[in-house]
Amino acid sequence: MVFVHAHPDDEASQTSGSMARAVEEGHRVVLVYGTNGDLGEAPDDLADGETVADRRRAEAARSAEAIGTSRVVWLGYADSGMAGWPQNERPGSFARADLQEAAGRLADVLREEAAEVVVGYDWHGGYGHPDHVKVHQVTHRAAELAGTPRLLESTMNRDLVRAQFVAAQAAGVASDDWDPDAAMGDGNPLGTPEAELHWACSVTDYLPVKRAALAAHASQVSDVQMMLGMPEEVFAAFFGTEHYREPGRPPGLVRGWFLDPAELGR
Repeated sequence: MVFVHAHPDDEASQTSGSMARAVEEGHRVVLVYGTNGDLGEAPDDLADGETVADRRRAEAARSAEAIGTSRVVWLGYADSGMAGWPQNERPGSFARADLQEAAGRLADVLREEAAEVVVGYDWHGGYGHPDHVKVHQVTHRAAELAGTPRLLESTMNRDLVRAQFVAAQAAGVASDDWDPDAAMGDGNPLGTPEAELHWACSVTDYLPVKRAALAAHASQVSDVQMMLGMPEEVFAAFFGTEHYREPGRPPGLVRGWFLDPAELGR
């Protein structure tokens, strides 16, 4: 199976639990990055001649080792930055990439791997990031080109996030200046409503792997250290379940595992 992510570290926070579970069950897991993450945080300890992209590539390798990923592939595009950044339009950015060309690069990987499952993002990339939206578009087109039989979309359960946020507010550990239903960068709220989801996969047993994968991306201090700084019970609540849509599947959320043998033979 092939997981497609926009930037180095996205795999750690979003799907590393599912990836580790699949690896443990004997599946070959391949990770594809759309961008080199060169617009991420620049660490203070960059060596002479070392770039942010160099550091993030090295961190991605350590994350892959923690998860057990068999292969890491880079599609070769530059980071496009957040919605509205001028870098959205820079030459070589993933957001500006020709869809057919980018999908062709991914389709080559799907064919090489004889992939049975490919995992991308929901239609607005979870929160409207241009590179995440591009992952959705590229993954769908590549699956068509390669004839990959099964496609899933990683996303966040908006209703669960809302409930967790309300609980955190009640406990006095959340700020009042954030609204989980507010418009993100593309004008849409975070994630996907639970009614539109198909899979809620428990990865509680793989939270140590998830922590290790996040820790591998140490240069991205703002996000990674915030996540790793969560108390154990809070981290488990936020990251113990990974959610997916599966286009073409009948409505209804299954609290189970999308790689159960019955599902693979479906």
